[in-house]
Amino acid sequence: MLRGVDDEPLVTRMRPFGETVFAEMSRLAAETGAVNLGQGFPDTDGPPALLEAAARHIREGVNQYPPGPGRPELRSAVAADRKRRYGIDLDPDAEVYVTVGATGGIASSVLGLVEAGDEVVVFEPMYDSYAAVIALAGGVRRPVTLRPGADGRFTFDSGELRAAVGPRTRMIIVNTPHNPTGTVFTRDELAAVAEVCRDNDLIALTDEVYEQLVFDGAEHHPLATLPGMAERTLAVFSIGKTFSVTAWKTGWVTGPEPLVRAARTVNQFLTFTANGALQLAAADALHDEGAWVRRQREALQAKRDRLCAGLRSAGLEVLRPQGTYFVITDIRGLGYSDGIELARALPRTAGVAAVPAQVLYDTPEEGRHLVRFAFCKRDEVLDTAVERLVAAFGG
Repeated sequence: MLRGVDDEPLVTRMRPFGETVFAEMSRLAAETGAVNLGQGFPDTDGPPALLEAAARHIREGVNQYPPGPGRPELRSAVAADRKRRYGIDLDPDAEVYVTVGATGGIASSVLGLVEAGDEVVVFEPMYDSYAAVIALAGGVRRPVTLRPGADGRFTFDSGELRAAVGPRTRMIIVNTPHNPTGTVFTRDELAAVAEVCRDNDLIALTDEVYEQLVFDGAEHHPLATLPGMAERTLAVFSIGKTFSVTAWKTGWVTGPEPLVRAARTVNQFLTFTANGALQLAAADALHDEGAWVRRQREALQAKRDRLCAGLRSAGLEVLRPQGTYFVITDIRGLGYSDGIELARALPRTAGVAAVPAQVLYDTPEEGRHLVRFAFCKRDEVLDTAVERLVAAFGG
């Protein structure tokens, strides 16, 4: 046995984080042959021109380290895209930085801006990397719970948000469109967040990876566009969800130079840089593939409706999302009250895999009765999953 190492060599701050629930459910799906509606990745590819561009750039020799901040072509394309769609002015040389996916951007941003003992406000349920990277930074999470209203849309109480902020609060993480609830924060909701940030001199880290995947006329509002927020907001994006290339792990952070510099300083010692050929292909897609994204958004809205109807027919209460890849369901109509119990049973009893929402909460009781399904799959896959659920639960 190693000297000075107990039975568990993992550092203490990471011991609460074992195998991610997404990996566990995908493994169970593979072991049982279940339809995997757990992990949020599409089962079809992105735009053919995007894929061909990546292959072309690789064949043409773009296979060595790109510049540390990212290829200038992608940084310029990102700046032009933000200007065109939101009126946000960015210096591509100082205020755009390319990362290995959004997860890499989130990690480098938190590690670069949060000191040990600093508090970070997060909305729960939350994407699981937030909790892990805050722990790595030695920070303290302060959750604010999103709860469904009468219309099934999840939102927060502004009083609870304000109460979560204290003298050690450094940052608030805002994910909109929100994974896993599918909520798209309204401008009024973001105004409440902005007011708390301004009043308490907080940094806002915004995770906007689903920004273009919104439905029913919902509109995504970048927090940085609200008064007093441009100078205190570091925003994180990725090509993976927008263009259905989640394995590419190509993302970026944008914001004022001091905040971007903090993320860059850390990231150069984490991943250093990201794949240059994929960056060039992403730059082309930001310029040229707007029509494909619109068609993809329409297709996803139809898939959402298809799965929601099927889940209802199986006896689940569906909380209809406004965006993302996911739908949250209340499982109590199936006779279950614990999402982990149901999610671990589903692959074997129904041949379907899903994710229990409670593992995405700091206060698990809030989400114990909720399970998340992904609808970013081919229609025949969704139909097979519904047929299996209906057969298993007699809906």
